[in-house]
Amino acid sequence: MAKTRWKPFPYADKAYEYAGTRLKAHWSRLHQGDREPYPALAELRKLVELCPEFAPPGSLEQAAAELEDAWRAYHRGDFGRAVELGVAVGPLGYGVANKAANIYATYLETSESAKLALFLQTAERAESVFTRAKPVVNAWYFHGQALGRYSQGISVLKALEQGLGGKVRTSLEQAIRLEPRHADAHIAMGTYHAEIINKVGAILGGLTYGASRDEAVKHFETALKLNPHSAIARVEFANGLAMLFGQAKLARATSLYKEAAACPAADAMERFDAELAKSELED
Repeated sequence: MAKTRWKPFPYADKAYEYAGTRLKAHWSRLHQGDREPYPALAELRKLVELCPEFAPPGSLEQAAAELEDAWRAYHRGDFGRAVELGVAVGPLGYGVANKAANIYATYLETSESAKLALFLQTAERAESVFTRAKPVVNAWYFHGQALGRYSQGISVLKALEQGLGGKVRTSLEQAIRLEPRHADAHIAMGTYHAEIINKVGAILGGLTYGASRDEAVKHFETALKLNPHSAIARVEFANGLAMLFGQAKLARATSLYKEAAACPAADAMERFDAELAKSELED
């Protein structure tokens, strides 16, 4: 972790600062996509009761305060600080560390080897949580997301050969099973179906990996219903349509990119998502 040279967030904005009580006041909006519980003392106590090994180095009160600061760092785009604070708390902080690492690797890390290493670190941390505490929804989600991004990095076909596709699907399906309103997991599942069909075709994709065009579209549409202000839901939907239908859905994909580019950003991640949509429109 110490070897990572964290690059600064390029769109610093005071609007992404959630000091004091602002974090809790805006929490439901900020986490509408991933359904992450607020790191309140009662929530942390519940997790430690579920798995005593999750007890932090210090008191639970101290851990709650440190996790609030970790999430503030994440939302303003200080991803390195978010990872550092989250990991220091231990398994209770792996959620914020994993989300920060995944977003940083996706949008800011330019070294391919460093990017892949970050995704694998996230997957390892997430697995260490859900193997001991199955109900932790975002342990499954960030595991699936990290392995999905890792698979894209090494090539989807190579990832399928290594059996990673099944792991991605299992984790994302478990996240949705535990929390059906998890919009981000639905986005990732839509992308899973679309990428497999794009790489191996509808027949082989369906028979071997259970992928289908209808399921892809269904997951993307569900994500938008659950999180209607999401730019990334629109971007990934548009990308999925391009992979599944090509030119036949170009107009719909372009419309989704335009909608995504116009989505107001509530934090650093959402700003990245909107900027990504703008870049897609320019290409």
